[in-house]
Amino acid sequence: MSDFVKNQNWRYATKKFDAAKKISTQDLNTLKEAIRLSSSSYGLQPYKVLIVENPELRSQILPAAWGQSQIVEASHLLVFANQTSISDSEIDAFFENMSKTREIPLETLLGYQGFMKSKINELTEDAKEIWNSKQTYLALGNLLNAAAELKIDVTPMEGFDPAQVNEILGLDKLGLNASLMATIGYRHKEDATQHLKKVRKSNEELFITL
Repeated sequence: MSDFVKNQNWRYATKKFDAAKKISTQDLNTLKEAIRLSSSSYGLQPYKVLIVENPELRSQILPAAWGQSQIVEASHLLVFANQTSISDSEIDAFFENMSKTREIPLETLLGYQGFMKSKINELTEDAKEIWNSKQTYLALGNLLNAAAELKIDVTPMEGFDPAQVNEILGLDKLGLNASLMATIGYRHKEDATQHLKKVRKSNEELFITL
């Protein structure tokens, strides 16, 4: 746990990346696995994660992200795109996967399957999209923690125009919406932000014990 806390103190939202340093395939695969293993409500993972390596696409996204240089300087750009809705067929596919993975008859899961459908289907379409979007933040948390362990820098971003990013990446046609972005790579030695002390509330301000 001491290493975990140390790594959390090391990490920060990197402002300037070293464009010459690229993440290895092995480390990228580790980060992908950390995202894949993230928790989500019911375990449904109602999102996709786009790994944008194409320089032209990233240049197109740059204005939509208010000109933040990390978009083009970082080793990779990740776009967390939530599903705009969720259907019974997707829930059915989830339970088929559960049945196969855990080697249990699908029939034994029908009660839970019906319960899940009833709870999700009672949500409005807007509520479903908000709920799906929230799941991407859980995946981002796993990315941040895994990257810190590997001493890979991450800048989580909400500062962008989702509609523009959706259009550039064709997400609308896939029933997806860009909810979060994260640039990953290695901090530039000239990024002065890395030397600043982390500003957080004290334990007394943050926690309430009942």
